[in-house]
Amino acid sequence: MAGLTAMEKKLAEYKCNTNEAIQLKLVRFPEDLEDENTTFNPEYSHQVFGDDEVAFGYKGLKILLYYIAGNLSTLFRIEYASKVNEKFDCVEADDVESKIREIIPPGFCTNTDDFVSLLEKEVNFKPFGMLLHTYSIHNEEAGEDITYQIYKADMTCPGFREYHERLQTFLMWFIETASFIDVDDERWNYFLVFEKYNKDGATLFATVGYMTVYNYYVYPDKTRPRVSQMLILPPFQGEGHGAQLLETVHRYYMSSPTVLDITAEDPSENYVKLRDFVLVKLCQDLLCFSPVKLMQGFSQEMVTEAQQKLKINKQHTRRVYEILRLRATNMGDAEQSRSYRLDVKRRLIGPYKYHRDSCGCVLFTNCC
Repeated sequence: MAGLTAMEKKLAEYKCNTNEAIQLKLVRFPEDLEDENTTFNPEYSHQVFGDDEVAFGYKGLKILLYYIAGNLSTLFRIEYASKVNEKFDCVEADDVESKIREIIPPGFCTNTDDFVSLLEKEVNFKPFGMLLHTYSIHNEEAGEDITYQIYKADMTCPGFREYHERLQTFLMWFIETASFIDVDDERWNYFLVFEKYNKDGATLFATVGYMTVYNYYVYPDKTRPRVSQMLILPPFQGEGHGAQLLETVHRYYMSSPTVLDITAEDPSENYVKLRDFVLVKLCQDLLCFSPVKLMQGFSQEMVTEAQQKLKINKQHTRRVYEILRLRATNMGDAEQSRSYRLDVKRRLIGPYKYHRDSCGCVLFTNCC
């Protein structure tokens, strides 16, 4: 901070990193409110606080956003050690409260007692929509299998609109280019993941994550579901819920004769990896992806069968083929290794043609 005036140094002390200041919780029990182990922070806050992800005017700023684990009723409170005041000429603190109010729906609590009262009513919360899939994951810490369920919902489900308004606020903190969708458009489908847990002998449900899918029209009588948003909340990440959700959604659309194929809107690198895993799992049981067929090269049979049976488009089928062929290839065998590399190379240079000019230089022309 060399070269700064005394006042500039003083004001710099009132800058807070909003990714650190925002504290999120999914609360199941009253004691969770004081348990730091249940707290997690955003990955992003630039859509609310600007590209620098900084709030000015506070020391020790804490932006508390606590959610009841199931229905996501919200406690919102701001705490800080000190704030700039009239001693600082022409300087005002950022209106943090207004910025947060822009993204969280009304009806939130501002004091702990009201929030705990709502927590006591959580036993009445039940998942929305139609149950699609139930699965279990072993929890080493608890020493038992935990049950999870995936549901399909829409805006006709009583209470779901209000629940979704609270759920979608998490997108702003964990998806870099997130935006809220038009829930009045009936072509949206919503898929929700819940954990079943026990509290005082009763079975309750905690929100784990969700996905939104938009059904695009394809002439003349088909639809193309496109995954728009997918989020597994941080306390549940790394446990396999993303794969369970994506596979369940894929299987749901596979059963529809009107679905052409399934795509994704601007997929992240992590989503592409997840999709590769799920599609490989689905395709590996098809006869056209047997080791013998794989070693014969990519074929129209693979494209047709993957599209008709699994609603996978040609581009994704090609990725699956290369992954499965790599698994079937003995890379220690010089001939098999060379054959695989050449196969991939042909795919990479396929969109281009080249010719030589009068000087003998190779000129490439994109023919896509």
